[in-house]
Amino acid sequence: MRRKDKEIADRKKINSIIGKATVCRLALSEGGKPYIVPLSFGYDGSSLYFHGALKGKKMDILRKNNNVCFELESDLSVVESDKACNWSIRYRSVIGFGKAHIVDGIDSRRRALDIIMKHYSKKSFEYPEEKSRKIAVIKVDIEEISGKMSGY
Repeated sequence: MRRKDKEIADRKKINSIIGKATVCRLALSEGGKPYIVPLSFGYDGSSLYFHGALKGKKMDILRKNNNVCFELESDLSVVESDKACNWSIRYRSVIGFGKAHIVDGIDSRRRALDIIMKHYSKKSFEYPEEKSRKIAVIKVDIEEISGKMSGY
């Protein structure tokens, strides 16, 4: 990281940012062309989980190239100023890299869906087998992760 004064190296602080984030942007690459998609997600401390349609561009790319990058942020606010060049944004963010895998098996998929739902709610949920079979569940094993903050 170029700006060491903005770096967040403490994993507890990184986990806190992830815990506060509402959207995770997943970046993929197909033939050297980038593709990024915002997703709801879950996090278990070492992996990220996503769900979506069984078919589509995201799934097509992941089946060919499972190397991904992800980004999340929390505590965003615009810092206004009288001068245009003095405007800024306060934020805490996380960027990481990993390998994406499609989660197989109904029990593994339900556990992953529980992790996703736990990120947004304290409630327990049921996942009817018929509906669970109609969605893709993706697990990203995190290989590298770092945090950054500005304005705090």
